[in-house]
Amino acid sequence: MSRIVRGGLIQVTVTHEGTAPIDTIKKAMIEKHIRLLEEAARKGCKVVCMQELFYGPYFCAEQKAHWYGMTEPVPTGPTTQLMCETAKRLGLVLIVPLYEVENTGVYYNTCAVIDADGKYLGKYRKNHIPHCPPGFWEKFYFRPGNLGYPVFNTAVGKVGVYICYDRHFPDGARCLGLNGAEMVFNPSATTAGISEYLWKLEQPAHAVANQYFIAAVNRVGVEKPWAIGEFYGQSYFCDPRGQMLAVGSRDKDEVVVADMDLDKIQEVRNVWQFYRDRRPETYGAITAP
Repeated sequence: MSRIVRGGLIQVTVTHEGTAPIDTIKKAMIEKHIRLLEEAARKGCKVVCMQELFYGPYFCAEQKAHWYGMTEPVPTGPTTQLMCETAKRLGLVLIVPLYEVENTGVYYNTCAVIDADGKYLGKYRKNHIPHCPPGFWEKFYFRPGNLGYPVFNTAVGKVGVYICYDRHFPDGARCLGLNGAEMVFNPSATTAGISEYLWKLEQPAHAVANQYFIAAVNRVGVEKPWAIGEFYGQSYFCDPRGQMLAVGSRDKDEVVVADMDLDKIQEVRNVWQFYRDRRPETYGAITAP
């Protein structure tokens, strides 16, 4: 019998301009996502991922210490705890992107992974941090991740996480496959331009090269006061053959839903023996200084 997992991706516009108080923004965005998580559960989803830094705007459009106020400890912070309660209430595996504080002045772009019984399973910290003017000043806010490429055993299968800019680096995507990932979720904040072409090129290539499912979620709209560009949505699920299963709209809040047949991973790997035919002894240049 096929192992079919229904997944959901939540793409939304921000509720307030970035000039609003942090607490106001966080409260409204969390409430908005709770409603959409409930919608995802009604639609039969079993695993759901939200967009990068889901409870706020993409504040990396400017460099201001003000936004350090968005940080929370993970897993002991209030948002992770609320999402643990929500996961249990709705029976959902959740991938929750947060702005994490580990210690005073030490901050990470993080995803908490929560099982369907509400148990916190662990976290992934974004490894590749961009600093790409204008408007993507992430090194001001985030320390590079230090937890490697973990894969989490969840109620729906083996889940890996990559975050936004990570997607430009095939090496971590391969590590997730080697670590056993069946589904890799990539919460993002990416604007129209060169990246829009790459959005549907790079990650389907990761799915094919590593023979797992990719679920990529992007936010929606133009965020003020910065207006660095249009966050173009188009969140999607892609199968191990690189075929799109579902693609979201460009300009509206929605839950993008798709059914992933995890048995297809074995089917594809029986034909394309990429893991058998790897030659890691020849790849030293990848990790050379």
